[in-house]
Amino acid sequence: MPDLASVADLEARLGRALTPEESARVTALLADASALIRDYTRQELTAASGDTIVLRPVGVTLRLPQRPVTAVTSVSAVGPDGQTLGALTGWVWDARDKIDLSCATPSGSWPASWRGHRPDTYRVVYDHGYATVPPGVVAACCTMVLRTLLSPSMTPGMVAERIGAYNYQLQQGMGAVGATVVMTAADERALARWGPRRYGTIQVEAG
Repeated sequence: MPDLASVADLEARLGRALTPEESARVTALLADASALIRDYTRQELTAASGDTIVLRPVGVTLRLPQRPVTAVTSVSAVGPDGQTLGALTGWVWDARDKIDLSCATPSGSWPASWRGHRPDTYRVVYDHGYATVPPGVVAACCTMVLRTLLSPSMTPGMVAERIGAYNYQLQQGMGAVGATVVMTAADERALARWGPRRYGTIQVEAG
């Protein structure tokens, strides 16, 4: 998946080009910050087409976990043995993140073993994500990277250093961030609107 911010985004906030030393580290730091944001929000955020996921509904409703949903291609029932029927018809997508299965029926006929009850697992193929990463996510990613990239020491927590007879303070207030990208409580607050939501649909697997 692509990074959630670019070198150009970082340089725009710095007001200058990256130095050679910064350029040597920036690719890894952008990848790390993007991974931390995706882990925290449980969202891919960038556009994905034809993603396949297997879900169990709550009642007759499937709720798709990745946002925003931009299209639903197909919904298929999955049997206890993992068998997938042809695409169902009659399901309704609410143009947001829910699929109503109230009127869903198979293209053919239900297997004899399924008669009398509705399947409890469904495979959905759908598109999701933002064509352009939201500015708030870009800003959070840049904040995380720049905090590390501009840290005055590779040693986390260091506030002062002695070299020979000289002792000097590296940073006012908090200690140096160090070499590793970290997510702070402030970063989490900035990303809260894209964070995980609580709902009943159970994700069985993703593909």
